[in-house]
Amino acid sequence: MVTSVGMTGKTVLITGASRGIGAEAARVFAAAGANVVLTARSAAAISALADDIGATALAVPCDVVDYTQVEAAVAQAVSHFGGLDVLIGNAGVIEPISHMFSADPAGWGQAIDINLKGAFHGMRAALPVMQAAGGGTILTLSSGAAHHPIEGWSHYCASKAGAAMLTACLDKETRDQGIRAMGLSPGTVATQMQREIKASGINPVSELAWEDHVPADWPARALLWMCSPDADDYIGREVSLRDETVLKRVGLK
Repeated sequence: MVTSVGMTGKTVLITGASRGIGAEAARVFAAAGANVVLTARSAAAISALADDIGATALAVPCDVVDYTQVEAAVAQAVSHFGGLDVLIGNAGVIEPISHMFSADPAGWGQAIDINLKGAFHGMRAALPVMQAAGGGTILTLSSGAAHHPIEGWSHYCASKAGAAMLTACLDKETRDQGIRAMGLSPGTVATQMQREIKASGINPVSELAWEDHVPADWPARALLWMCSPDADDYIGREVSLRDETVLKRVGLK
């Protein structure tokens, strides 16, 4: 595990922290000394996780689709811990998996709202705080689906492609203000999302065996490493856990 990344006194806000990569990131960052603000729609899940972590964790129920809720979560982070150093835009959904000819327009739009607008809402709410403090790190969960079409995933591919471009735009606009913007493409991860993909049976990803997926602590540890100066040459870029060089630098190989 990456133990050299010092996060003591730093505050990290994680969206989609109720399970999977988000929950694991909360544990990894807390273990590295950070204060962690856990946001998700599932109030009970994030409250239980915060109780497990202890006094350095704060649970804030939040739906990333609603900007006012995201703004309020950032305000609570600042009020409770004194600032905001890192935003991890992790909230995302894969459902409803469907071919375009039969896709439910409402469900398709909801995925866009969560995966794309939710990423923007986090950035927009965090930026004024980070700019006033002289800088910060904004990490967004990306995907290979942002760059390659996948059958049945038009909503996911389109929203992740949009989120990747948001990250690039953020870097272009704010790097000179001390903002470290990066994306993480984790590959396939052993989370509930992969169970939903498996159940769909639509494309080759659904045919992968469970052991083909990396554990959730891999991307969590990568996110921690991305907050360190060792990752500075990736600012404005996308970090891929399929890259052997990245795996070695994170300490996963």
